Amino acid sequence: MSATELAGTAPAEANRIGAIETRGIEPVPADERTGGPRQLFWVWFAANISILGLPLGATLVALRGMNIWQALLVAALGSFGSFALVGLISVAGKWGGAPSMTLSRAVFGPRGNHGPTVVSWLSRVGWETVNTTTAAYALLALISIIFGVGANSVLTVISLLVFVALTLVVSGLGHATLVWIQQWATYLFGALNILVGAFLITKVNWDAVAHAPAAPVSVVVAGIGVIAAGTGIGWANAGADMARYQHRHVPGRRIVAAASVGAGVPLFLLIGLGGLLSAGDGSLASASDPVSAIQVMLPSWMAVPYLLAAFGGLLLSNNLSVYSAGLTMITLGVRARRVVAVGLDIVLTLAGGIYFMLIAGDFYGPFITFISLLAVPITAWVAVFLADMLFRRHYDPRGLMDTGATSVYWYRGGFRWSAVLPWVAGIVVGLLFTTASTSATDVWFSGPLADSWMGSNGLGWVVAFVVAGGLYLLFGATTARRLGGTSSPDPTTRPGARTDGEPAAVRP
Repeated sequence: MSATELAGTAPAEANRIGAIETRGIEPVPADERTGGPRQLFWVWFAANISILGLPLGATLVALRGMNIWQALLVAALGSFGSFALVGLISVAGKWGGAPSMTLSRAVFGPRGNHGPTVVSWLSRVGWETVNTTTAAYALLALISIIFGVGANSVLTVISLLVFVALTLVVSGLGHATLVWIQQWATYLFGALNILVGAFLITKVNWDAVAHAPAAPVSVVVAGIGVIAAGTGIGWANAGADMARYQHRHVPGRRIVAAASVGAGVPLFLLIGLGGLLSAGDGSLASASDPVSAIQVMLPSWMAVPYLLAAFGGLLLSNNLSVYSAGLTMITLGVRARRVVAVGLDIVLTLAGGIYFMLIAGDFYGPFITFISLLAVPITAWVAVFLADMLFRRHYDPRGLMDTGATSVYWYRGGFRWSAVLPWVAGIVVGLLFTTASTSATDVWFSGPLADSWMGSNGLGWVVAFVVAGGLYLLFGATTARRLGGTSSPDPTTRPGARTDGEPAAVRP
């Protein structure tokens, strides 16, 4: 059975609230693209109201020494800016009607795309594990408050199962249900977050906030990179997954704004609050369990709404992540329908949560390590993909689904080396500036240039972006000159090319 057949025909009526979305990764036909930017706004808003923004803000103040004004500037530029990149990739979803990593086949070739897709899938599973673990901590705390039962191995597993089961229901049903849930659940959990946030502000040491000295400009620049890597960069490879249902006539700028503002507003508020709470008290920045670290700041009567808000925010984030991971798994070649791929992803996430909670001795350390390491290959992919969008406005539907030698995107042996090589080069150079460690004594990886300013400030992923994007543009310019002046890297837009799924007459 071919990948196209496994993807299903997905009639339009199946993409409705409460019905299982039968569409896999095949491009959405134009007459089924009825979405608008408002949908994307709520999807990204909901995915970013989790409490994981608080320790990020705490890190800026407690560990990097910024004052609150610098932390707020960093929060704004890092969150709004990084999700603007997510919005740009979402525009490609509107153009091609397919998930991000499926569209990536046109850029890297069906075989060359395997590397970026594996990295994307690992990123999604990692974020899901972080969400699941943190939510389970919140549920265990709720059980302790309401029933007076302390945490144990059995309750831990039950808490994990409850969270992944709720995720499976929403992500398994698919796009229409996910969009509806993300909007209406945001009202509920957003209100709880506002309530808890208003109380937490009363716990701020305002004297410490007012007298905190400013950090050097170099620290602020590095902080922007930290926030971007911990927020939008992690979501970049999912940008087109929801935007593939956007109407073809929606202006691209509105899609970019929906992602940037939708995610930026809650992130700015949460990161800013985390910075305020850490003025004079750095315990939140170094907490192994951020849920408990915040809970101790609250009276018992406020703990329940706080824990509900924490659990709900993480669930909304996980819904989108698991949905995206299922599509990415199919793009990798897993011969399963979308809902089955989602189920497989949930099982792996559950295993990761059990490891974090019952085996690993630290939570926050591996979280930061995970972000810093995977940010390099993800950002290199983002750079190549965005650079490719400068020359492309079309993705051939049959070419995207055909992973054999007859595909218009087969290029040379299934690889588009002018994209694959810049991606690999970006990773290699970026890792030279990267350190991945959970502590000073537990170093997973350290590049030879990790002690440089870029390296010590966690900006190896920025180096990867510049190198990968720059090399791709250089290769593209060279190819254009060789082909007689055309700058388009898409073979379906060149003279003599076929757009019906047959091989192109000219391949770069």
